[in-house]
Amino acid sequence: MTGKIYQGLQQLKTQQRSGFAVLADPDNIAPADMVHLAKLCNDAGVNYLLLGGSLVIAHQIDACIQRFKSESDIPVILFPGSPAQVTPYADALLYLSLISGRNPEHLIGQHVVSAPVVKASGLEVISTGYMVIDGGAPTTVSYMSGSAPIPANKPEIALCTAWAAELQGKHILYMDSGSGARNPVSEEMIRRVAGQTAIPLFVGGGIRTPEKVYANCRAGATIVVVGNAIEKDPMLIRDLAQAAREATAAVTG
Repeated sequence: MTGKIYQGLQQLKTQQRSGFAVLADPDNIAPADMVHLAKLCNDAGVNYLLLGGSLVIAHQIDACIQRFKSESDIPVILFPGSPAQVTPYADALLYLSLISGRNPEHLIGQHVVSAPVVKASGLEVISTGYMVIDGGAPTTVSYMSGSAPIPANKPEIALCTAWAAELQGKHILYMDSGSGARNPVSEEMIRRVAGQTAIPLFVGGGIRTPEKVYANCRAGATIVVVGNAIEKDPMLIRDLAQAAREATAAVTG
């Protein structure tokens, strides 16, 4: 069920290029604000908008997507925390399996529940090996899933987990230190995983500066995702997206 969005991600990986994605949580942004966000993303040359959260209690995902897409052609990818966050108004869905944890509900249980809705949605479905990395603070996803994160100083565990996902046929990997993390995923861990796997790698959590975006891209991240820092200062979008482009230029010459 993959399509042009996944093909674009795979092309970035193959060419050792990087992109930048903005993560918006529907609980923290109103549909009316999506027009301004779309303009900032358009002007900055953002590659993707990710939409979703661990809870999402405001039930305004559909309206947020519709307002954003009325102003932008940037693909909208769902980053869902539950089956209730699946909507056909997006372009694609990261079908997350929490491979860093041991809770069967988030490895396969919720997928069985959501499968009929996902199949009927018509979305491009991108099977995702989701890895939560210890960011130095408790995260909503760890609490909600009842799963411990991968220790930040154990890149070999992250690599073996990534290998397992790749061998199982996952389309992409997503390493996340969580919303509001004190410490982002280390460049060493990104480099180990990106350098020894053939599928695209998303990296998010605790990223607040253009310098960190640049460093993550140089370490091998296919897509760097920033959410919290942009919620606090949306004007950062331009500099963060530019950092990803500069990193790609440094690699490709």
